[in-house]
Amino acid sequence: MEITTILASAGVLEGLKETGATIKEQFGLQGQLFFSQSIGFLIFAGVLYKFAFGPIQGMLEQRKGRIAEGEANLIKIQKQLADSEKNTAEAIAKANEEAQRLVNEAKESAAILSERKAQEAIASAQQILAKAEAAAKAERDLIKSELKREFGRLVTATTAQVTGKVLNTEDQKRINDEALTKVEA
Repeated sequence: MEITTILASAGVLEGLKETGATIKEQFGLQGQLFFSQSIGFLIFAGVLYKFAFGPIQGMLEQRKGRIAEGEANLIKIQKQLADSEKNTAEAIAKANEEAQRLVNEAKESAAILSERKAQEAIASAQQILAKAEAAAKAERDLIKSELKREFGRLVTATTAQVTGKVLNTEDQKRINDEALTKVEA
């Protein structure tokens, strides 16, 4: 079955004919002016297309281009930002490594310097001790020689008093040597 027979059987076609007549009356369509109205509409549409729709379309294309360019720039900026963050992270890591290396070197240097100073202090202390021992030994030797001289003088004086005779230098020396040998033994 055709659609027109279906529509005719339902009575739709007759309603359409009546509607067409009603539309013609409502819009004031007249058969003789329809052609001139159609040409006027086409001219109006052409002028509208050329002077209104064309520039608007061009402006919209420019906006699309600027939006696409802005999105491309945004992607480029995001990439640059990511690269910058990566470079910053690398620079910070490198700086941290360098700082750690410098701290370790400073610790090692301080340890070496401390060890060196400790060794210098030990050597200085040993030198001071050696000088003190040498000075003490010289002092002891000096006291010992003075003590021997004094002891010899006392022995000689005592011997001279006991014997009642005046001793010559040779007798004094012999008595001193004998007394010292007994004292040292």
